[in-house]
Amino acid sequence: MKTLLILVGKTTDKHFQAGIADYVERIGHYMPFELVTIPELKNTKNLTEEQQKTAEGDLILRQLQPSDTVVLLDEHGREYRSLEFARWMEQKRNTARRLVFVIGGPYGFSKEVYARANEQLSLSKMTFSHQMIRLVFTEQVYRACTIIKGEPYHHE
Repeated sequence: MKTLLILVGKTTDKHFQAGIADYVERIGHYMPFELVTIPELKNTKNLTEEQQKTAEGDLILRQLQPSDTVVLLDEHGREYRSLEFARWMEQKRNTARRLVFVIGGPYGFSKEVYARANEQLSLSKMTFSHQMIRLVFTEQVYRACTIIKGEPYHHE
């Protein structure tokens, strides 16, 4: 199973960039994993929040294939403990051809992206910056990979 993480906008903080790159490399030892960065929109001051979400949504939808299993990282999504997320990932590995996670822009997702998604996942009831959640999420994917393999990274 190939896994993608679609991001809206570049990761600008060099510390986050380094951490994300480290986890992406580690994940690559367990499964094909790719980051896809959609460029930030230009001249957003002239756009309403809805217009911005719609424009970003169009760019997200262009990255998707009809057979993709699409999971949005969304504050209203389902929360998992790390062991549960690992079991969920393992189940998806057996059923999904391509698993695509999406971290949206600052205003979230358009209704068209929500309609296309198969599931929504929340990493916490707390709110994190879009820059930080990228690092947290890549670490959790790596953690799930080590749990699935029975390696000692995760301690319960």
